[in-house]
Amino acid sequence: MKVVIIAGGKGTRISSIASEIPKSMIKVEERPVIEYQVELAKRYGFNEFIFIIGHLGEQIETYFGDGSKWGVSIQYFKEKEALGTAGALTFLTEELKEDFFVFYGDTVMDVDLLRMWNFHQKKQSDATLFVHPNDHPYDSDLVDIDEEGKIKNFFNKPHSPEFIGRNLVNAALFIFSPKILQNIQKGVKLHIEKDVLPKCLNQGMNLYGYVSPEYVKDMGTPDRYMEVCEDVRSGKVARMNWNNPKFAVFLDRDGVISKEIDLLSSMDQLELIDGAGEAIRYINQKGYLAIVVTNQPVIARNLCSLDELAEIHAKLETLLGEKQAYLNAIYFCPHHPDAGYPEERKEYKIQCNCRKPAPGMLFHAAKDWNIDLTNSIMIGDRETDVKAGINAGVKMSLMIERNKPYELLNTLKQIL
Repeated sequence: MKVVIIAGGKGTRISSIASEIPKSMIKVEERPVIEYQVELAKRYGFNEFIFIIGHLGEQIETYFGDGSKWGVSIQYFKEKEALGTAGALTFLTEELKEDFFVFYGDTVMDVDLLRMWNFHQKKQSDATLFVHPNDHPYDSDLVDIDEEGKIKNFFNKPHSPEFIGRNLVNAALFIFSPKILQNIQKGVKLHIEKDVLPKCLNQGMNLYGYVSPEYVKDMGTPDRYMEVCEDVRSGKVARMNWNNPKFAVFLDRDGVISKEIDLLSSMDQLELIDGAGEAIRYINQKGYLAIVVTNQPVIARNLCSLDELAEIHAKLETLLGEKQAYLNAIYFCPHHPDAGYPEERKEYKIQCNCRKPAPGMLFHAAKDWNIDLTNSIMIGDRETDVKAGINAGVKMSLMIERNKPYELLNTLKQIL
């Protein structure tokens, strides 16, 4: 399986860092960022590369040569004119007869590529996109997926001020089938996100989002460059690899992040508690996963549909995104044990292992995200939250004052 690295961009947004070398050759901790990518792919057994080069591309070719110094094989395709992120791929159809990875050359990442590849194969996907939340969804290309990971829609930037959607960002790490190349016009400047993938989706191709907490971040601006340098230096990039157990802060929703409103059932009712965005951003910055676990009996009581609950959570993610904060996941229990009401949904009126104080949601999240519960924290505003954390075996389970501004942030600063 080959890895295509798109490394032809001029890097105009980051030119103040280095204007006389290609963007992908800018050094992070004394090594070009593209060198990290080569070593990452090799670690997972992917040794054949094609570099698409353009602006100052001879510097890349001089540095890497045929790749033998790194124990890999490197070919080069040099663009005569800038063809965007997709335009050059159609010149490589003879070399890309099997599914292949696509990396962007300005991306710092540490991802279990083999796990992503296995997901791609299991789904029989035509294109698999690495997707995750980030701290700037308002200026990112967003993806909407179903419960199986199948992509339903793309929401490319810029977004309208009224836009509400999940914070699920296309991180520009792909696995493509050769069939994708059929939707790229040869020699025309095109972009993968804006031109190719929406066209493939409209044609009914199987496109999937691979959701992971692993580190993938472009260094396309000076601020982001400084951030990724610090993340590499601190070890955060490597720690976020899937194979390393994660630490999480589990949070109740109502009264802790959003204002407690009795039987909240519409996204119009949802408001953040003052300081909640800053608190979630603090969790993000500390390298913990931020995961909501919330009882939502409004589903069992038929006061809110699953689609309406999804809208509520999309608004929650949007409001947090405006505060440069993100949740890694939201788990909810739709059940309620007390039956006998005319309007209820009987299929949800059951005894379950997910309704807090039962620990099922925390156990589910731990399995999904490789979380070490013994080094994780539960924070809620009720005794049932505290008991759920204790029942799950977390390191610390505590209760804060409901709806109190900055209570969550102040608590986190004391314990993280």
